[in-house]
Amino acid sequence: MAKTKPFPLVKLIFGLIASQDLIFQKTQELLIQLYGPLDTESEFISFNYTDYYKKQMGGALKRKFISCSSLYPPDKLSEIKLRTNILEDEISLKIKSKKRVVNIDPGILSSAALIMATVKNFSHRIPLQKGIYGHLEFLFGKNSVKILPWTYPDYRSPEYHDYFLNVRELYLQQVK
Repeated sequence: MAKTKPFPLVKLIFGLIASQDLIFQKTQELLIQLYGPLDTESEFISFNYTDYYKKQMGGALKRKFISCSSLYPPDKLSEIKLRTNILEDEISLKIKSKKRVVNIDPGILSSAALIMATVKNFSHRIPLQKGIYGHLEFLFGKNSVKILPWTYPDYRSPEYHDYFLNVRELYLQQVK
């Protein structure tokens, strides 16, 4: 019988979408309380690749990525996604909004790939647990990002690639 080994720890990242700087700030503060200090933050990037969130969240949306300094077991991704879904509702309630004000997408970054958590099923997504799927966003080459046929349009952006390659380099230093 083949012996199993524990999964290597991975870098926990979050993709945030919102329209107000205050919402980003509050969201980050809450994520730090839950998952510990951050070690990277991207610049704000205009989120104009799709109108998917416009009805729920309004216009002038921005995206920002952050990563946690602590490494996590990859099998915690479903639990984290379930918690961030609740957190989205809590943030809306705190600011007394009846609309969704933030989208929080947790993901895990390893030396080989970026996997984002989602509640939406599709043919290429892997069921994890409790209605959460793993979406393999892209793979990493030695110093590059390898886009897949289902990579979201915004994740094809060189701005995103630069950020994730830097986070990957940090991760590789952490696991040495």
